[in-house]
Amino acid sequence: MWHRVMLTAGAMMLASVPLVAQSDQLVQTPTGTIAIEERASGLNHPWGMAFLPDGRLLVTERVGALRILAIDGALSGPIEGTPEVFVKGQGGLLDVALDPGFSLNRLVYLSFAEPGKEGASTAVGRGRLKNGRIEGFRVIFRQEPKVSGANHFGGRIVFSSKGKLFLTLGERYQFDPAQDLSNHLGTVVRINRDGSVPPDNPFVGRIGAKGEIWSYGHRNIESAALNPYTGALWIAEMGPRGGDELNLPQPGRNYGWPVVSWGRHYNWVDIPDPPTHPRFADAIKHWTPVISPSGMVFYTGDVFPAWRGSALIGGLSARGIVRVITDGQVVIGEERILLDARIRDVEQAPDDSVYVLTDQNDGKVWRLTPRP
Repeated sequence: MWHRVMLTAGAMMLASVPLVAQSDQLVQTPTGTIAIEERASGLNHPWGMAFLPDGRLLVTERVGALRILAIDGALSGPIEGTPEVFVKGQGGLLDVALDPGFSLNRLVYLSFAEPGKEGASTAVGRGRLKNGRIEGFRVIFRQEPKVSGANHFGGRIVFSSKGKLFLTLGERYQFDPAQDLSNHLGTVVRINRDGSVPPDNPFVGRIGAKGEIWSYGHRNIESAALNPYTGALWIAEMGPRGGDELNLPQPGRNYGWPVVSWGRHYNWVDIPDPPTHPRFADAIKHWTPVISPSGMVFYTGDVFPAWRGSALIGGLSARGIVRVITDGQVVIGEERILLDARIRDVEQAPDDSVYVLTDQNDGKVWRLTPRP
């Protein structure tokens, strides 16, 4: 049984404040001063990133490009071999992740909005990074059905401790299909690394249900990470007007969208709160006003010792990092690290510093370190 914890005046709530102007690249937080180093700029809405074993950084741009940021700060041009993508609204090239066996097989996974005759849907594929290009890229999973529209693609890739691939999928702004197991809209799917369906998935063998589905009743999930301390998948999904949610998706559980939500529709029509329908799984935390979560990592390093064990969530509306402080499966506090930019993704670097992507036409890669 998961317990929902709402932050109140008595709970731990911390916020950073600018120490000096943003151009000076310093931010004061309750746990110390942070220096912001610009590692790259000129990216067109960067979306996802993954560190290579040699310290270089793979970065996606929503317009369809995959680039490599060298250790010395040199940024490559778009590398060849990436898929054709649907670039409209929230669609485009999305996340990037390395295969757990990358050091041997050189496999890189990309999620993206895939065009088709009926519209677009989220897909994930893989190819080998070799000689500065992606070779042999092929799609291993595609969300069904393809629909018109340019919103709610989800797209985060997370590998479990057992090597299974989780992919988060938005409901493509279609609402009711998120309650229908015969499609992939508004779901978290779990597949093997080659795209096949694990036999222990919760809906395998159920007539009329997609075997890839792990959990359903989600709205739009652009934030996900594996908790290395527990092995559990954590996700943060965007609510409508209010009601962003932090969830721990369990196999076969229904998270209620669009029947219930902690937010309201954009026309201000109320939506029943989750406790009014106990059959749905509830969030362990929710945010109103929204933070618009995108990207997440659990910090395990030594550079920011006060952050160890926390979930660092990118905030588009929050314009910074939302540090969620946990005790097992319970949220006990929150810190806002204000960066004055829409943060699309967050990663822990090999040297334990923290990297973030800014979501803008002139997108940047920033490296965060403590300032003594």
